[in-house]
Amino acid sequence: MSTNAGTRSVTHHSFTIERDLPHAPARVFAAWADPKAKAAWFGAPKSVCTELIREQDFKVGGKERLRGEWNNGRTSDFHCVYQDIVPDRRIVYSYNMYVNDEKLSVSLATIEFEPAKVGGKAGTTLILTEQGAYFDGHQDGGPGREQGTRGLVEMLAKFLDG
Repeated sequence: MSTNAGTRSVTHHSFTIERDLPHAPARVFAAWADPKAKAAWFGAPKSVCTELIREQDFKVGGKERLRGEWNNGRTSDFHCVYQDIVPDRRIVYSYNMYVNDEKLSVSLATIEFEPAKVGGKAGTTLILTEQGAYFDGHQDGGPGREQGTRGLVEMLAKFLDG
């Protein structure tokens, strides 16, 4: 059931985020692949959201789930399936996003880890591309997802920097 009863629609939004990180591709990749490392940076701040479920089976065909409850009582639920993994080079996954158990969107995300010189040292250019379909007039559509994903990339950078 949609928040806009009777209104059925879909909008599309794509974006790419590039970020230079002063860490080797293997280290940046590991921050996505290792469940303990990813739990340290991927998600909402604990001050505003309580984690209810976190599961990650990092392999092609494997699934990941992150469900949380926000301080305002709203729930979010991320359901991911890994479509392609090339160690230290690429991760491709598709995911459904739910808010209050209602499907908000379906997306395809590609994360590339390109070796690069960052500050004169060996590092990584992270290239994250997402293509999404957002349903039924949800206000947290494409631009909101892009903003949230930029925040996650910043949290990743802080995690890697220690």
